[in-house]
Amino acid sequence: MSLLEIAGLSRVFRAGDETVVALDAIDLSIAAGEMVAIVGASGSGKSTLMNILGCLDQPSSGSYRVAGRETARLSPDELAELRRGHFGFIFQRYHLMGDLSAIGNVEIPAIYAGATLAARRARAESLLERLGLGERLQHRPNQLSGGQQQRVSIARALMNGGEIILADEPTGALDSKSGETVMSVLKELHAEGHTIIMVTHDAGLAEHADRVIEIKDGRIVADRRKLQPAPRLPAGMPAAAALGALSSFWRRFAEALPMAFRSMAAHRVRTFLTMLGIVIGIAAVVAVVGLGEGSRRKVLAQVSDLGVSAIGIYPGKDWGDERAASIKTLVPEDARALAGQPYVDSVSPELSTSGLARYGNVSVNVMINGVGESYFQVNNLKVGSGRLFDAKSVAGWLQMVVIDDNTRRRLFARGENPIGRLITVRQVPATVAGVLAPKTGGTAGGAQSLQVYLPYTSVQARMTGSSSGLNGLTIRVADNVDTAMAERAIVSLLTLRHGTKDFFAFNSDQLRKTVQRTSQTMSLLISSVAVIALIVGGIGVMNIMLVSVTERTKEIGLRMAVGARRVDIMLQFLIEAVAICLAGAVFGVGLALIAGATLGSADGEFPMTFSTPSILAACLSAIAIGLAFGFLPARNAARLDPVDALSRE
Repeated sequence: MSLLEIAGLSRVFRAGDETVVALDAIDLSIAAGEMVAIVGASGSGKSTLMNILGCLDQPSSGSYRVAGRETARLSPDELAELRRGHFGFIFQRYHLMGDLSAIGNVEIPAIYAGATLAARRARAESLLERLGLGERLQHRPNQLSGGQQQRVSIARALMNGGEIILADEPTGALDSKSGETVMSVLKELHAEGHTIIMVTHDAGLAEHADRVIEIKDGRIVADRRKLQPAPRLPAGMPAAAALGALSSFWRRFAEALPMAFRSMAAHRVRTFLTMLGIVIGIAAVVAVVGLGEGSRRKVLAQVSDLGVSAIGIYPGKDWGDERAASIKTLVPEDARALAGQPYVDSVSPELSTSGLARYGNVSVNVMINGVGESYFQVNNLKVGSGRLFDAKSVAGWLQMVVIDDNTRRRLFARGENPIGRLITVRQVPATVAGVLAPKTGGTAGGAQSLQVYLPYTSVQARMTGSSSGLNGLTIRVADNVDTAMAERAIVSLLTLRHGTKDFFAFNSDQLRKTVQRTSQTMSLLISSVAVIALIVGGIGVMNIMLVSVTERTKEIGLRMAVGARRVDIMLQFLIEAVAICLAGAVFGVGLALIAGATLGSADGEFPMTFSTPSILAACLSAIAIGLAFGFLPARNAARLDPVDALSRE
């Protein structure tokens, strides 16, 4: 039975409005072990015939069988299996990969056959040594002569056995001596039982063949046979062990990964420019998320300084109510009534006024706060030096004062210790009991304002008059009590006491939640802009990868010629896209961390707080972008026609 059998085969090409008949209803059979030369003038159809014989191209009509298998019924991956298992290609221009060594080029068919690294490495070394290239194993194509490159091409054709060797003008690009060497190798292979099919226009080269087939205008016009073949089965790579679907995928992935990295390393500038958009996008996303989290924590810390779960009660309907000054119903008895409620941790009356504070010949205008002993706990104020006044001080109307750090610096500018010193507040003498620790949070302008704190009883008796009502109540809600529920209970109790609702409540927890929602909204808005930048970077990856597919069309065609499946090609380009995006993510995260270390301190204007989940999310998003935007280029590469890809300039 014939090894290759063609019946009524035609190949027609469309060239604009014209139809070109490259092969016209030819019949041909080639037995195993033959050495056949296909000759003819340029344009006669001999190269088209060789491409169809090697399953690189498909006929327009007719039948082509390889070992009894009808090729028209085979899928692209089954055709790849035929090329991988039965054919070896020797090209006129060698088609070696410039970024691989001689042994790396020879190993390619075995990679797609699933051979292990050790097995294919031993096979490749053996073939190259046999062809006289034992000392050139690690040389790249540009370090080899034309004859040496063609011998590497021959070794590659033999890697998986090369039962059928297809040689397209194998000596066309060589000098006469190198051509003779290559021809000698082909004759040796024929003697070993390989089926050799040469395409040539050189009549002298054709004379080495046992059979010469002449083609003219797409038809076979002569078929001269010299000797009857004596076929022998050539030795090839040991059969790879059968693998499951998952194991097979991981094997392909493990082989495609280094290929992708070699390709990236061979085009460093292009790779860097491709990942630049991802670097900027990831850096922007991580920095914005870190800035949002840092700002949120800073704002919440400032809100916390206003009071931990604190509720303020003030006269009037709301801030700025003109009637507030005339309302006298908010009294210390309200504070005592609230202090006995189970949902209240502590409560402090508040009286406020302003006036001059004097020490020696230094006087400053200060805000005077008359408060209870619980005020400092409720508002999270810490003492820096000295002590705070207690309940006895409040009950005894003691003339003692606690000052903030700003007041200390202004009144005691020469560095005196203020504790125990006598100052006057609105001409009322008071002993300095303590100095509050500096704080950066609080109300607007709190970092610059001058504040002094006295027992509210002293302020009421000596400054504002005992008949005046309180300016407010500050209430700390008990732990594990919902502040909204506590606020409703407080409002209900005070309304009952006053007979009307002549006050309003300010819940610092509501402020915290409002600020938090606002911060999250702003972070989401800025993150959306950063995500857009990331998507733009992904589109850049897709564009560059599409260009890469165009630039590497010949490489793709070669990989298909030696047996790569569509999934192998697709996997390689997807891995490249993901690797570029992942590398961009690493650089982007590093850039964001550097920015955070230099510009984003917790006390700075732009605090940044980074978390492991956000960094992992950025890396995962980079992988997703690589897969999403690398899919189209990978799909385009996998769907290229092998013969078109090989002939593309």
